Amino acid sequence: MKKKALISVSDKSGLENLLETLADDYDFISSSGTAKFIKEAGYPVIEVSDLTNFPEILSGRVKTLHPKIFGGILYDRNKSDHLDQMEENNLMSIDLVVVNLYPFKDAVAKIPASERQEAAKSLESNSESNTATLTALDKAIENIDIGGVALLRAAAKNFYHVGVLCEPSQYEDFIHNYNTKKINPVYRLKLASIAFKHTGDYDTAITEFFIAEGNFEDSVPQSLNLNLELVQELRYGENPQQKAGLYIDSNEEYKGLAAARQLHGQELSYNNILDLHSAWSMVQEYEANIPCAVIVKHNNPCGVAIAPSISQAFIEALSCDTVSAFGGIVALNNTVDLATANELSQIFLEAIIAPAFSEEALSILTQKKNIRLIEHANSDLNKNDIDIKKVDGAYLIQSANKVLLDKEQVQTVTKKEIDESLWVDLVLAWKVVKHCKSNAIVTVQNGKTIGVGVGQSNRVKSVEDALKNFDLETRGAVLASDAFFPFADNIHLAAQNHIAAIIQPGGSVRDDEVVKACDDLGIAMAFTGIRHFKH
Repeated sequence: MKKKALISVSDKSGLENLLETLADDYDFISSSGTAKFIKEAGYPVIEVSDLTNFPEILSGRVKTLHPKIFGGILYDRNKSDHLDQMEENNLMSIDLVVVNLYPFKDAVAKIPASERQEAAKSLESNSESNTATLTALDKAIENIDIGGVALLRAAAKNFYHVGVLCEPSQYEDFIHNYNTKKINPVYRLKLASIAFKHTGDYDTAITEFFIAEGNFEDSVPQSLNLNLELVQELRYGENPQQKAGLYIDSNEEYKGLAAARQLHGQELSYNNILDLHSAWSMVQEYEANIPCAVIVKHNNPCGVAIAPSISQAFIEALSCDTVSAFGGIVALNNTVDLATANELSQIFLEAIIAPAFSEEALSILTQKKNIRLIEHANSDLNKNDIDIKKVDGAYLIQSANKVLLDKEQVQTVTKKEIDESLWVDLVLAWKVVKHCKSNAIVTVQNGKTIGVGVGQSNRVKSVEDALKNFDLETRGAVLASDAFFPFADNIHLAAQNHIAAIIQPGGSVRDDEVVKACDDLGIAMAFTGIRHFKH
């Protein structure tokens, strides 16, 4: 007598090959759409409703949830009482379950943001009777699989006797093992582990959607599930003795840098990816209509500039610190054209990341064998990212620092007003200091950084580092600090180097002392009320 395979899939790809492989040894059991597909492929099929003597009900919400289905999957073939109950209840043995779930994540991704917002407002106002505004939730809810998840879990639980397939990508391997007679308990255990991970990921995606729609997480998540999937094994980590890999969260649609396309060069290293992230995050502070270039070395900027063209922006960024730029990572927020490529080719760089590269630019840059060229679409700056750090067996979690500078909320606190011509430089300095390791000080003049002081244990040392390249030609530059100045000594250093204006968060108990020093020395100062520590 033939074995029985229960097949219920939303994705029919690859199914014909699987049916052809199984047809000699299995009878097929299925419901609705899959049953129709099997019949049209030329194979007989037992409809679930005929097996259970119970119709599909509630618009298809209840199909397979029946003892005649789950008994056939879950019974232990080695227990006599289970065998007796199977016979007493006239239950049919099911030895293979092939199910893929309703595409919940795909369905949610297609729902317009405006529709989701309207649904959320409807819930808040308790207007559930207005079904038009609940369209987004309805679409999501109807794509939550119930029976499919239960079938996969039942088959996976009974892996000693039952095989389970949850993805079309598994069919080829299964067919190979089936034809070579390698479908044994060890292989079925492997299939069961995949099925349980699959249902776990599925539930996590639903959980995250419901939390987002209900706005239940006002601060940080009460729990956090990371379903990480390896996308690239790296040669090593920060150092050769460390193993490393690049992972993505399989529940997230947005893949960020992991979705970037490498056009040329050696494989990316762990440190390359860290620096690319740092450079790309910084250059994304400006829209494409303001060409911006960033050069990063060891996760900190050594040159940042804005200019009328992307080639000029790179030239200006490079002039900030030509020594540190050697072997650096460059990020550009505009397409790399021929003029820019000619400039980039004049210095040794580890990698260049940009939204696009022209054919002429590629012809120049690909002459360098090892340089990594990365094409990456502009990032989703509105995404509610979280920042995760592991600390001795525990995790620190915070929301990403995506706050933008609102000039209307910036307060000038000195007698001297800030000249309008200085605001472009002040904004640039503030955007850059946000991405520097604390304590951080950035000086800017004429649309480019001219000094960067980072990672010092005291702010005076960072100020000194950011000012050390100054001379009389740099009179009128501006300075940004990632946190408040605790003492006025930093102001005196700035005045000695002819700084025209300072932007900082404010909030020190000595703010009055610091402001007075600015007034005495003729420096304008603005408070943002925003701190940008980065450890």
